Amino acid sequence: MDAPWNVGLLIFDGVEVLDFAGPFEVFSRTRLTAGLDSRRSEKGAPLRVFTVAQTSGEVTATGGLRVVPDYTFSSAPAIDLLVVPCGFGTRPLLENKTTLAWISEVAAKAKKVCSVCTGALLLAKVGLLRNKRATTHWGGYDSLAELDETIDVARGARFVDDGVITSAGVAAGIDMAFGVVESLFGRQVADETAAYIEYPRDRSTA
Repeated sequence: MDAPWNVGLLIFDGVEVLDFAGPFEVFSRTRLTAGLDSRRSEKGAPLRVFTVAQTSGEVTATGGLRVVPDYTFSSAPAIDLLVVPCGFGTRPLLENKTTLAWISEVAAKAKKVCSVCTGALLLAKVGLLRNKRATTHWGGYDSLAELDETIDVARGARFVDDGVITSAGVAAGIDMAFGVVESLFGRQVADETAAYIEYPRDRSTA
């Protein structure tokens, strides 16, 4: 097997829990060998999943969940798959030059870039969605269009893959993550992983 892909999930104060935890669960439980035993260790996992924050301090997610990031912007290893989630903390990040610069730098080197919910606003802010189709939480459609008028906002889509992958709100990030797994490892692996976590897949792309 080739070396595992590094999957980096951005976290920050006010991040929506399921936005990062949903994809984290999907990616970290993905195995190329089916069954329970393959999940008992990380040996053979095709994806190495970790969280990244601007600083090493504890992050407070929505609902008060406290999370300690695995890495900071400066200490994180090279990221193959970047996941940018949302939450009420997204809005301040639109003016956070350090975070925006980090997203741009990582995205330029990553093999795939994804957003969940209004994480798409951050991608739009740094120009990653220019002239692309994209979606976001229904409450953020207009904001996404206002940030970059060249974006074709796919209202009602569960997730969209137009080079950069964007999903609708919160739980839709799980469906997006399975779409990524299928694109990398095939439908059988994606479906078996969904069966393992007992999740009914939604393939409603646009």
